[in-house]
Amino acid sequence: MSGGVDAAGEARGIRLLIADDEHLIRGALIALLNLEPDVEVVAHADNGVAAVEQAIAARPDVCLLDLEMPEADGIEAAARILAAVSTRVIIVTRHARPGVLRRALASKVSGFVPKSTPAEELAHVIRDVAAGRRYIDPEIAAAALTAERCPLTDRELDALRHSRGTMSVQQIADRLHLAQGTVRNYLSAAMTKLDAASRHEAAEKAWQQGWI
Repeated sequence: MSGGVDAAGEARGIRLLIADDEHLIRGALIALLNLEPDVEVVAHADNGVAAVEQAIAARPDVCLLDLEMPEADGIEAAARILAAVSTRVIIVTRHARPGVLRRALASKVSGFVPKSTPAEELAHVIRDVAAGRRYIDPEIAAAALTAERCPLTDRELDALRHSRGTMSVQQIADRLHLAQGTVRNYLSAAMTKLDAASRHEAAEKAWQQGWI
């Protein structure tokens, strides 16, 4: 996937999509990575849903996605993109919570790097991933190895994920297409497992671990 050949038979650069909701960071990444002779930023977005739409439209070789984005986080966006486009995804994060790497790998993400990574080093990671290799930042990998295993079921995680905002239990039930009582049961089970006094506390604990 690295480079590739255009219609005239000439080698072309790596086509890159960048998604980050922080305007200054996104702009800096676009400017710096476009300076690389073999990298071309062909699309960019400021939220996860827009990143999916741009990826489907632009068909980039590599997608560089911020982990924390509105609408859909980087891992959710990665899963949707990889289900629709033949591309590779690198997640960039400021806070590498322990369980996040496991979520990323389960979503077939190819790279995971901190936001402190210099642009020149990031360009090398992009080249490696475009060539079919995987890159995980060593410190993030070490933290993931010692992380606590998630005791929650997928449905309990779904219920907690929606509990981080202001949605009511009924709204969560509507979003998950479940009965309100079923959602309450999932939330109650999660609270018990995490020794939390409320669904919001349980959601925060799960988020801190990187499970949601």
